[in-house]
Amino acid sequence: MKIGIDISGGDFAPEAPLAGVALAYDALPAGVRLVLIGDQDQIAEGLAAIQFDAGRVDIIHAPEIIGMDEHPVKAFSQKPNSTISVGYRLLKEGRLDAFASCGNTGAMLVGAMYTVKAIAGVIRPCITTALPKEEGGFNLLLDVGSNADCKPDVLYQFGILGKLYAQHVFGITDPKVGLLNIGEEAEKGNLVSQAAHNLMKDSRDFTFTGNVEGRDLFSDKADVIVCEGFTGNVVLKFAESFYSAIRKRHIDDPYFNRFNYEIYGGTPILGINGNAIIGHGISSPEAIKNMLLLARDVAEAKLPEKIKQAF
Repeated sequence: MKIGIDISGGDFAPEAPLAGVALAYDALPAGVRLVLIGDQDQIAEGLAAIQFDAGRVDIIHAPEIIGMDEHPVKAFSQKPNSTISVGYRLLKEGRLDAFASCGNTGAMLVGAMYTVKAIAGVIRPCITTALPKEEGGFNLLLDVGSNADCKPDVLYQFGILGKLYAQHVFGITDPKVGLLNIGEEAEKGNLVSQAAHNLMKDSRDFTFTGNVEGRDLFSDKADVIVCEGFTGNVVLKFAESFYSAIRKRHIDDPYFNRFNYEIYGGTPILGINGNAIIGHGISSPEAIKNMLLLARDVAEAKLPEKIKQAF
């Protein structure tokens, strides 16, 4: 198995990605080889600085970088030698089993749609986040930013995508799917939520557990929680700020510590013809290590193939 990683992506590149690579090699099995995508001289210097044997990795030269503030569509089309463009090209050609980056999220989403493309039948690919449950485990929330506005049929498909991800990557036999709403009753919420509930309530594609309120986000009422990307991103940023407040107050609690984004590493783009993993822009070496471990798990699960079968 070969996993590509964007060495120039993220706020702390290239140091953090290279350090993350070194940590990942201690946790990955011998059959996994990492492919480092970025400026080859910079990579060689960085590996030498941390005394990591460059012979343990493959290096693909990609001198251009898509900055965090660049327009995703323009940058992806105008920079064919960027790390993200090259990574997706290798993924499309089958030279990588997965591609991971902490770079420009918009460019990662654009790259997915322009190169490996959406799986036939999937209306809108999406991304997820993990919300720790009080009783252990976590809820998968999707979408969390790639689709600000969604129609009811798109939300329904998120239920299928989330179920398959929870089932095949995290081993949850029959994931419960809930719809994020402002009340438990079927008639609550806006017109989109009401229509989505009507589609989901008789679903044979997943086990629908009904509406999930904000107070249920960390409960065991569901395993997969569906919402449009606008609301999902608000919830995600709230959870991040909550964890930041906990840390600033020097509170050490086993449950609250599970809000640390580093534990989860990143998120796959669900619904595309390939394994692409997006990491947080501020990812530390530990977060990047876990992003690479997640990339291995998603590739081993053959998630795109499972989604193709379902659709």
